[in-house]
Amino acid sequence: MRAFIGIDVQERPGCCFAVIGDDMNVLESGWFDSPVKEAARLVEKFKEKYDIWVGIDAPRIPLTSPRKWYWDGRPSRYGWRSRRPTEKGYGRHCEVVVRAHGIANPQYTPLIENVTPWMITGFNLFSTLQSIITTFEVFPTASYALLQGISDVQVCMDFSQCKPGPKDMLDAHVAAVTVKEFANGRGCEVGGGDGFGTIILPRPLRAPVIKGVLSWPEDQQK
Repeated sequence: MRAFIGIDVQERPGCCFAVIGDDMNVLESGWFDSPVKEAARLVEKFKEKYDIWVGIDAPRIPLTSPRKWYWDGRPSRYGWRSRRPTEKGYGRHCEVVVRAHGIANPQYTPLIENVTPWMITGFNLFSTLQSIITTFEVFPTASYALLQGISDVQVCMDFSQCKPGPKDMLDAHVAAVTVKEFANGRGCEVGGGDGFGTIILPRPLRAPVIKGVLSWPEDQQK
């Protein structure tokens, strides 16, 4: 049996989670007072009976230096260009791919000295949980876009844990659903060329797929 855990990371009202099974029924949902410790306990609890898959709605790691390449879709350098002096260099390859395809407008991950508290929580969650179980980065806003018009992806949820943040709790459920769809071979994984992690999606990129942006410039020149 498998269980899919989705975690939505926020500074306010906090981090929430949803656990769904293969039958799309919710096994548990709630809020973390101490996200890293409680998430680890949640994973250990479900590991006793289930094959666990975890999706976290947060960047995996911060940028340690400004992003060198910017995507503009022009023929030079396969559509990539060098960062201009006026540009901050924020954003990871996976976020650039999502934005280039018009799926969503991600909040670009900044340099490590400029990260926000909720991002730090996300980094700590990944760091802790990936030592216990395989973890994936998800982006519910992109999942909503790719699941638009698809009616056969349904989850049975209740409203008992929604009051602190209904949209956050919904995102946690969609995070879990995204991991399930990816685990079942119906999704895809984008980014990773810069070494700063990938984002998984519940469906393949919709046509027209922009092939140039899928590879980091250094990879294309090898």
